[in-house]
Amino acid sequence: MKKYLAIGACFLILAFFVCLIPCQSGAAEEKTITLRYSTMFPAPHRQSQVVGDWCKEVEKRTNGRVKVTVYPNNTLTPAVQTYDSVVKGIADIGLADAAYTRGKFPLTEVVGLPLGYKSATQATHMTNAFYNKFKPKEWDETKVLYFYSHGPGLLHSKKPVAKLEDVKGLKIRSQGVAANIAQALGGAPVGMPMGEAYDALSKGVADAILCPFEAMKGWKLAEVVGNHTLDYGAAYTSAHFVVMNKTKWNSISPADQKVIEKINEEWIEREGKAWDEIDKEAMDVVQARGSKIIALSKEEDARWTAQVKPLLDEYAVKTKGLGGDEVLKFCLDYLKSH
Repeated sequence: MKKYLAIGACFLILAFFVCLIPCQSGAAEEKTITLRYSTMFPAPHRQSQVVGDWCKEVEKRTNGRVKVTVYPNNTLTPAVQTYDSVVKGIADIGLADAAYTRGKFPLTEVVGLPLGYKSATQATHMTNAFYNKFKPKEWDETKVLYFYSHGPGLLHSKKPVAKLEDVKGLKIRSQGVAANIAQALGGAPVGMPMGEAYDALSKGVADAILCPFEAMKGWKLAEVVGNHTLDYGAAYTSAHFVVMNKTKWNSISPADQKVIEKINEEWIEREGKAWDEIDKEAMDVVQARGSKIIALSKEEDARWTAQVKPLLDEYAVKTKGLGGDEVLKFCLDYLKSH
């Protein structure tokens, strides 16, 4: 009798553990992963809104298994340290401008060259096409989610600038490769993050700024500069990266990784359109203030284009060992055909 009782007890214990295993497995599958997202943009900025929408979409499509907390305006990591902070795990996801860490992403500097961009959508698609084709090793320490680029970077100044000679001696806030553009045009580059540009312009530390129109609204720069030169022939952009800590990425299930990759593809298009929309909104703000928009003549625009052409040649030479000449050709061909 005791023998049968013992056998029965063993079956009961075994049945208990058999039932427990799927419960534990199900609990593991439903484990919530919370990510910290550091962005350089202030909370009210349109780009912060686009980031917030991305986070909501990730949570929605993963059924709450992946949640993201956003830290805007460099509150978690300074923009210049965002990439390294993601590598170290201080932030799980980081968004910043690659131009803020000049020299760290040598091949990607092609994006910041004055290639004559026409829109943010065009620039954003080119930046992602460049990355997907060449997969530069300079990004290997992180999981790249996607890139996006702002609209044409143009000259905005306190005094009217209608010809190349007007640029001479101007103190121009410029970052990364844009500093070379400022110098090539005859100005004196003044480096600083965008968050410091308003004070620099209002206090005379800078006379002008190279940036897209969106900054006139998003960073309120229309209050401190009243002249806007449409130098599209020398227009540049920036590669804004959205990268993730590799360990954190690998902690997400393969199924949810696929979901996030799909969202990333959609957000490339959304980011470009958002920048184009805010460029237009900012131009409306500028016009409403009665600021001066200066369209260069075809001949004058060609002069500006020729003035910055050596920067393209320098890039090709400097990065030849990394395949920079092929990268530059790819980007120029892409812009011609798109």
